[in-house]
Formats: sequence, structure tokens, C-alpha cells
Amino acid sequence: MHILDTLKERGFIAQVTFEDDLYKQLEKEETTFYVGFDPTAESLHFGHFIPIIAMAHMQKAGHRPIALVGGGTAMIGDPSGKTDMRKMMTVETIEKNAEGIKKQLGRFIDFSNDKALMVNNADWLLHLNYLEFIRDIGAHFSVNRMLAADCYKQRYERGLTFLEFNYMPMQSYDFLQLFKKHNCRLQMGGDDQWSNMLSGADLIRRKEREAAFACTFKLLLTSEGVKMGKTEKGALWLDANLCSPYDFYQYWRNIADEDVEKCLSMLTFLPMDEVRRLSSLQGSDINEAKKVLAYECTKLVHNQEEAEKAQLAAAALFGQTGGSLEDIPTFIVSGSMLEEDNRLTTMLHLSGLCTSRSDARKMVQQGAVLVDNEKITDIDYVITRDMLQQPDGVLLRRGKKNYCRLIMQ
Repeated sequence: MHILDTLKERGFIAQVTFEDDLYKQLEKEETTFYVGFDPTAESLHFGHFIPIIAMAHMQKAGHRPIALVGGGTAMIGDPSGKTDMRKMMTVETIEKNAEGIKKQLGRFIDFSNDKALMVNNADWLLHLNYLEFIRDIGAHFSVNRMLAADCYKQRYERGLTFLEFNYMPMQSYDFLQLFKKHNCRLQMGGDDQWSNMLSGADLIRRKEREAAFACTFKLLLTSEGVKMGKTEKGALWLDANLCSPYDFYQYWRNIADEDVEKCLSMLTFLPMDEVRRLSSLQGSDINEAKKVLAYECTKLVHNQEEAEKAQLAAAALFGQTGGSLEDIPTFIVSGSMLEEDNRLTTMLHLSGLCTSRSDARKMVQQGAVLVDNEKITDIDYVITRDMLQQPDGVLLRRGKKNYCRLIMQ
């Protein structure tokens, strides 16, 4: 099956330029393509997961990925989909974030023997001669067309700075540089980047008189039309220090029944026949499909060992044999912490199960908190040293799906 047909079947493709020509290009030869990653945080999050999986599919089909870290463009900030100007970051912060992203991408893409490349656009953007840039590159951009682009519309209504206005030409220049240096002919990414990607492909066609293409991916939405990848604690990070393998596993284990098929299709490498078989399960049997989804996603993002640990921890919480509580989120309580304030509400806050002490009090009063499977409604309830020194410590639960184990240091 042609790689574009594979991506279509699995639900990735949103828009493609010159589709027939791109089919021929990908059939004709190994094609170098790139996906950009802005280093706005020290970890990748679920929003990056779809492009990363698509990159892996492309690489498996014999094409060469370039992961471009936007160390230069991050100094401007992408205005796409934003109503306010992004917070400016220091060079040091950008470099630190870029290093973290490089490390994470290596889990998904094979960079050995030049099978894939990782580049940073700071290498060429930070040393640009501005007069030469606006003469050689700016001449190919129509201000009228730029202002009509989706990536500028929202910001233009609220106030678009000249700094942000440079983002599209800069990103287009990235594509041109990658074409010149590595014969890169395809840019792939989220559908919110469509306008920027079109301008990059167009710049290559104008400057080099060569074919270049753009392909965007669909956002993964719930059956209710809400973006996936948000938790009560914020973004669904791909870094174990920001989102534990257990929490990551549980996120996918608890998705709606209606979302199972598209998640299995887009977020795993299971054969589509198996995806369809699992997705067709009815009633309580669909939980088996969710377990497979959670396991496969956790294995991809973390590793097989962490996926198995998360699976065992989930089994233990729900009373299944062979489970272990050791791998659920755990908070260590010191003796001094216990002496200072041993109230349940304080422990709920410190362990991260509640956002604040007032939130913890509200949860307790509403009967949403359990201590070792016993519902607690007394806001003055305390956690004692003896409780913490039990073999498994103290198991806190908020709601149906949020757990934390307290143990004594």
C-alpha cells in the first residue's frame, strides 16, 4: 500500500498540495521530508504525538525524516491560533528546551546512519543578514495574501506585531534551506500550519523552480469535538517527570468508547484488521480494547517495562490478581511534614491529587475522596504515622480515576 494511502486509512491526512504529483514523488524515490517542533517547553506533549507517529510511518515506508527544532523561530513565536502575543523566551531557555526535545525524539525515530536528521533552524536564522533576507526572500511574499492567511487572522484583529509578521517568511525560509542542503521536498505538520506550509512550498517553486509539497494532519478530537491530550493537571506530557507512565496509561485506558477506533488507528502501529476487530467489541468487552490502547501508547512513549508496570498497577487498583501498587503515583511523606500538618486535605494537596487545600476540602465535603477504599467526608480527618507504615502505605483516591499512594520516608 502506498504510504499516503496508509496515512489516509489510519486517519492522519487533512490536506495535501498537488496530491497526484506527491503520490508519484513518493513512489519514485526515497523522499526527504521534515516536521518542525517549536522548543516552547522542555518536553514534547501529546500535540506532537500525531506528527511523530506519522514520521515513523513515513520512515518505515523508506523515506527520510528531518526533525527541525525551531530554536530560531521560537524567538519570534508562532502566531497561529493565538489571540495574544506569545511570551518571549531567553536564548538559554530555548537551547535547554531544544536539547530535551532532541532526546525525546530519539525514542520514536531511527537517527542512525543518516536514516533521519535532526537540525536546528537557529543555525541559519541567527546569522541572517536582514537586508539580504528581505530583498531575496521578502520579495516573494504578498502582504495582502499573508494577512488573509488563517495563521494571522486572529492576531490581526487583536493587534499583530511586526515581529510575529516575520514568522511565515522565516518558516518558509527553513523549508528552502532544507531543500538546498538536504533535497527536502515535503513539509508535514498540524493542520494549523497549513498557511505557513503553503508559503514554504511556494517559495521553493518560485526560487528554485522545483517541486515541493505540503501535507497536514488532522487534530485528534474526542467524539464531543474536544482536543485530546488535556488532563486535569494540564497537558499530557511525553516526559515521565511531567506525566508519570501510570497517569499516561490511565488517560488512554479511560477514553470514551466512541474514541477507541481512531485512537488505536492513529496512535499505535497495530495492523488495521486488529484495530477494526478491537474497535468492534461491544459492551464491557470494549475495555479490553482500551487496555490494548493504553499499553501500546505507553510502550511507545516510555518503554515496554513501564507499560507493563502501569498495567500491573492498574490491575492492583481494581482488585485483579497479579497487580502491584508499587508503580502507581507515590508521594513520600517525611516525619517533619507529618508533624507540621497531617490533615487529609493537606496530603491531598501536597500529593497533587487536588490543586489546593480549598479544592481538597471541597472534594472531601462532596464525598469524592477515599482513604484505603473508605469514603471520608470529615475535613479534619488526619493521616497517622501508623497508617503510613502499613506495607502498602495509604491509598488515596479522588473521584473514580485519580490515585496516589502515601508512604513514610
